[in-house]
Amino acid sequence: MNELEIQAIFESKGQPDQQHIQLWIDTALEDYAQDTEIVVRIVDEQESAELNEQYRHKQGPTNILSFPVDLPEGIELNLLGDLVICAPVLEKEALQQNKRLADHWAHIVVHGVLHLLGYDHIDDKEAEQMESKEIAILNRLQISNPYKEVNDV
Repeated sequence: MNELEIQAIFESKGQPDQQHIQLWIDTALEDYAQDTEIVVRIVDEQESAELNEQYRHKQGPTNILSFPVDLPEGIELNLLGDLVICAPVLEKEALQQNKRLADHWAHIVVHGVLHLLGYDHIDDKEAEQMESKEIAILNRLQISNPYKEVNDV
């Protein structure tokens, strides 16, 4: 069983409950060999911007930041890492992209978990692999491809 701790520093109407976040994390980790612990911290734009500046040297808030655990040799814990999600950014993105807010939350949580597992999208090949994995996981959750344009046929 994957353990989840949620730190809801910011709360909004469209925010998912722990049960949904747990489902999304468990689905993303179905192929992962061991149970894990993940902390999900839900923040406002100010905290997201501060962390984004501090750790990525980028200005402004972002939808999600992933902090994988890098344990010293010999320390055996099942802590996978922390996800910091900016709820107001997710709400704006969902509206701008004409997506259901719950689906966008699911996508961003899955995206963050994949980052904790070592996936990335720095170059095109890595991005394609990560996006393919996200699409497959979201499909298992009955959520459509988040990369498909709304106007695509």
